[in-house]
Amino acid sequence: MSEPTFEPRILAYCCKYCAYAAADLAGSMRLNYPGNIKIIQVPCSGRVDAIHLMKALEEGADGICVAGCMEGECHFINGNIYVKKRVNYVKEILSAIGLEPERVEMFNLSSAMGLKFAEIATKMTERIQALGPSPIKLALRARAKKDQVACEET
Repeated sequence: MSEPTFEPRILAYCCKYCAYAAADLAGSMRLNYPGNIKIIQVPCSGRVDAIHLMKALEEGADGICVAGCMEGECHFINGNIYVKKRVNYVKEILSAIGLEPERVEMFNLSSAMGLKFAEIATKMTERIQALGPSPIKLALRARAKKDQVACEET
């Protein structure tokens, strides 16, 4: 019996004006990219805070992409610059607690970059598959299983 293939759970926070439009263009162009990426549209990537990234990992995400406008072209002036700093901060936290900082990444896209979005989605999925399931997710599953056994014993 073969071992089941690991399908990573990846969240992509995409700004409405550029990155989400690029993802939409990739779909319209019928480009192939992994279907395990859940896209969350945000008004501006600058609205994504470090707590959102950490909470997503805590809730079992294996990887996270934050995709904003090209640098210098943010519709909200500096939102993509602010979130880049937050993503780097989260990477530092992950490194400090012994998790792979490569699980979180920032990308800049214009609305015409559908092909680039598909490439990023594919590369991010390959990266997370190489890293394996999130240790946080594995710990959550083990705890849930332990709690279930405890409930059945009572």
